[in-house]
Amino acid sequence: MSNQPYRTALVTGASSGIGAQIVRRLAQEGIEVHALARDAARLEQLSQETGCVVHAVSVSDQAGIEALVKGLEIDILVNNAGQSRTGNITNTTPEDIDALVDVNLRAVLQLTRLVVAGMIERDRGHIVNITSIAGHYAFAGGNTVYHATKAGVHSLSQQLRCDLFGHRIRVTEVSPARCETEVFGRLIGNMEEARKRFFDEYESLLPEDIANSVAFAVMSPQRMNVSFMEVLPTMQVVGGLNFAKKTSGAA
Repeated sequence: MSNQPYRTALVTGASSGIGAQIVRRLAQEGIEVHALARDAARLEQLSQETGCVVHAVSVSDQAGIEALVKGLEIDILVNNAGQSRTGNITNTTPEDIDALVDVNLRAVLQLTRLVVAGMIERDRGHIVNITSIAGHYAFAGGNTVYHATKAGVHSLSQQLRCDLFGHRIRVTEVSPARCETEVFGRLIGNMEEARKRFFDEYESLLPEDIANSVAFAVMSPQRMNVSFMEVLPTMQVVGGLNFAKKTSGAA
């Protein structure tokens, strides 16, 4: 472990994918990692593997989160938990909007609020927000509510740097493009079909790529704040131009 001062970390969405890999990577650095997710069985397996402290709590459970944080001195907060949906604003449901806002944005705001007070008191800490290129770019096929929530966390990450000015508290946003995780399987209801559609013919990012990006930011010298990292597959670009054809009878 380097001479950086961090001793404890809290990682949300930690039971699989990017979250689980972040737990593994930070544990390799000798940091005591608290892993938070809803899937108790997967968390227990991760604990046996890494020695992490597990908390089977939903990030949207405000009372549960407050009880968990109370008494913990968290040096590193990794806001990783997130959900997505298919469709866009024209066919989404009120329940989908509430779920995405609750998990992707409200939970990040609430957990950050709870943890940052202790960081200020100790004058040390690092907040890492895992967002998405969906928070920075508009593209066809993306879920509008998901894009909006990730854009909100992007704005939060920037504003936190202003709020924490003068304190030795760093803020990092890691914004991945396509990464091979189970979220795609949940979106279409079949992970095997998701692999065929999204991964088999593409060289996507892997969860460990994002975990290594987080570790780079966290383990960097204290004088250095890696404020934003956009991580894309080498063969993927963002942008592009779509031009709709005229409809018959259009002026």
